[in-house]
Amino acid sequence: MAEPRVSQSLSRALDLLDLVARGVDSLDALADAAGVHKTTVMRLLQTLDAHGYVTRDASYRYHLGSAVFALAQTALDGQDVRRVASPTLQSLGAATGQTVHLAAYDDGTVIYIDKVESRQPLRMYSRIGLPAALHATAVAKVLLGGLDDGELQRIADAIDYERFTGSTILTPQALVREVRLSAERGWAVDHEEHETFMNCVGAPVFGADGRVAAAVSISVPNQVLSYDQVLGLLPALHAATTTISANLGYSGDAPFLPPAPSASHGSRSPRVSKGQS
Repeated sequence: MAEPRVSQSLSRALDLLDLVARGVDSLDALADAAGVHKTTVMRLLQTLDAHGYVTRDASYRYHLGSAVFALAQTALDGQDVRRVASPTLQSLGAATGQTVHLAAYDDGTVIYIDKVESRQPLRMYSRIGLPAALHATAVAKVLLGGLDDGELQRIADAIDYERFTGSTILTPQALVREVRLSAERGWAVDHEEHETFMNCVGAPVFGADGRVAAAVSISVPNQVLSYDQVLGLLPALHAATTTISANLGYSGDAPFLPPAPSASHGSRSPRVSKGQS
């Protein structure tokens, strides 16, 4: 019969931990809220205190201890962005019917780490594990927007500005301006910059530390939707990245300035290339 008693004690200890987290901080208040005798509450609190899960101040008020925060941070650090994002990416792909990418930044390189194929017969060449063009893709602009000014300038200066189409960004100055604009409004575009037949929108995913952890994009052939119609997918994209960010432990607000009606970047010269977003 020892096991049920242990389970009951564990359950009561977890209840007390939850109450302390919600601001119930005195012995009497904890006993009343838990419906448990004060001597039992005191014994459980002493155990939690010994393991660092609660602490008691000079006024005999209880607060969460450092072990709770260390445990939470360890759990958040262990979250795999791809695994956490996958259900939301699938839902976004199903809702829009378009190609969805998840990308991450690592030391000057942007890599596709997940992809949901579109329902359209025209498929994109992009594959998981391939790098994205830093100066010509929405995901790269989003991820570069998470860098500080010095690092962004260093990366921008080091890029080989290959011209993919007539709309490709070709200078560090232009890329930095576009990246900073994208970060301010909360989304980036690839308007036929890497492929003449493809428009993409991308938005940031934030980690628990408030930094940009990944980028999600929606890519659509212009035979399927016009550029303005692709911009119309931004609210769905923002809702998806907000959900993923929250699941990663981010509790802040993500910037999002909706595009102006009939926003357009003008006509684009034709040139076919590799298929990224």
